[in-house]
Amino acid sequence: MSMTAGITRDTLDDMARVTIRELRNQGGDVVDRAARGEEITIIRSGRPVAVLHPLRAPLSADSLLERWRRLPPVDPVTLRDDVDELVGGDLDDLLDSIS
Repeated sequence: MSMTAGITRDTLDDMARVTIRELRNQGGDVVDRAARGEEITIIRSGRPVAVLHPLRAPLSADSLLERWRRLPPVDPVTLRDDVDELVGGDLDDLLDSIS
């Protein structure tokens, strides 16, 4: 297994490269590495064909509530004006014309 420099999202880091043969022969180890947070590029005939990365754990209810509490307040009148501007007129008129 080799390491090469690669750009991942907005950071520069070392990305592991694993051949199809290595994946077949050492699949459990490769998946364990990904589960621990490593991003691994799968190589076939010298060309990248896939990326194995960890799944993000589901957010807890407490975490979701904390995110909700940090959201900025929304002024409904300003929001409606912005939506009307985006649809090119009054949203109610647009909805009435569809139904």
